[in-house]
Amino acid sequence: MTNPRKARILVVDDEASARNGMKLLLSQDGYDVHLASNGREALDMLGERPFDIVVTDLKMPELDGIELVKRARARFTSLPMIVVTAFGDVASAVAAMRAGAEHYLVKPVDFDELSMALERSLERSALRHEADSLRRQMQDKLGGVGGLLGTSPAMQQVYKLARQVAPARATVLITGESGTGKGELARAVHQMGPRNNAPFVSLHCAALAEGVLESELFGHEKGSFTGADRRRQGRFEQAHGGTLFLDEVGEIPASIQSKLLRVLQERSFERVGGNETLKVDVRLIAATNKDLAKEVAEGRFREDLYYRLNVVHITVPPLRARGNDALLLANHFLTRFAAENGKQIEGFTERATALLLGHRWPGNVRELENAIERAVVLCDSTTLDSRDLPLEPAPASRTGLAIPGSTMAEIERYAILTTLQAVGGSTTKAAEMLELSVRTIQYRLHEYGRSAKDRARSSTRGN
Repeated sequence: MTNPRKARILVVDDEASARNGMKLLLSQDGYDVHLASNGREALDMLGERPFDIVVTDLKMPELDGIELVKRARARFTSLPMIVVTAFGDVASAVAAMRAGAEHYLVKPVDFDELSMALERSLERSALRHEADSLRRQMQDKLGGVGGLLGTSPAMQQVYKLARQVAPARATVLITGESGTGKGELARAVHQMGPRNNAPFVSLHCAALAEGVLESELFGHEKGSFTGADRRRQGRFEQAHGGTLFLDEVGEIPASIQSKLLRVLQERSFERVGGNETLKVDVRLIAATNKDLAKEVAEGRFREDLYYRLNVVHITVPPLRARGNDALLLANHFLTRFAAENGKQIEGFTERATALLLGHRWPGNVRELENAIERAVVLCDSTTLDSRDLPLEPAPASRTGLAIPGSTMAEIERYAILTTLQAVGGSTTKAAEMLELSVRTIQYRLHEYGRSAKDRARSSTRGN
């Protein structure tokens, strides 16, 4: 397979015939191949110019392949390394992987196997760089909020609405399932707007009893209730001049809904137990995972308050509706948690990739973040496998796929991913069940990852 990036590869082998033969084959495949006759020469070359990947022999004089991998990875932490050897044994393989090699191949090397290993390593490396780039881009666009990564069309619409509404004073209602990033979006809207130097104050309404919630919102006077030994400012006062974010606003009881409505209408209120009317300048952003229109219809939420809150409505899509964003986010979290835990974990196996892309993520981004953190902490390899991910396959009945209404490519993607889940990520078993070649399934998995990068490039061009 021709590599469109013409990746620069350093081949290290003390046998001239072996390294020259590999150069001939890899050059025909479109790679830019450079040669080193030993580990020391390879380290010198790595210091002189950048390489995309290193393929090194294991047994070499002066500096063997294991030591080369250790030293190279210490200086170039994200550089993919592949070890090949004529002395294949378990101990050598384990040592190579612990040193930081991504793949371990036995001579004589099967060229298809080598090509696949190169492609996988380069894809993972490119995806890591892309994820870092996307994180920086989205943080710049959305006020430094790292949780709002993604290149899917659904998220692009969220970014667009956030940028449009940020300069205004209008109230914003953010809806979406738990764990989708509603709080991060609220903070991003605040930070992109003219109030970004003023306070951003948040309150989780569902966690508080009615009396406590009222005091938290509006404050209280000394002696207004048992334990009120001093005057206390509420969140509206604390947010004066800035933004107040009310999370799970659908949980506010009816008695407090009327008081909240008054603040939105008149921008004034009284503290609990007080008579002084206070004026406040606050931009309100509210969020909920409930269907507020349904709550209104069933009499649990005030209709007039609903319309006051729903001036600008932004829906944050669930992760299962964001295509390959799960893989981008997974790589972002992997990079972050690996650094935090002092580990060198460079990517995901095919089984793990299939599981990440096929899982429905009922807990959304929060679930994904927690899953990757746990996997990184427990992982004892240089790549995360499906067995490291604490995920259960989604019930078969919850397909989320509309037939008719889906393209053949969408149907094929669903068939491959759900089958891979059912067989524990085994491409061989999935290929047998679907009557496809293993190579086809592997290629499709790579395509699903590549499409995320294509969207990223389109997004960058569109901005």
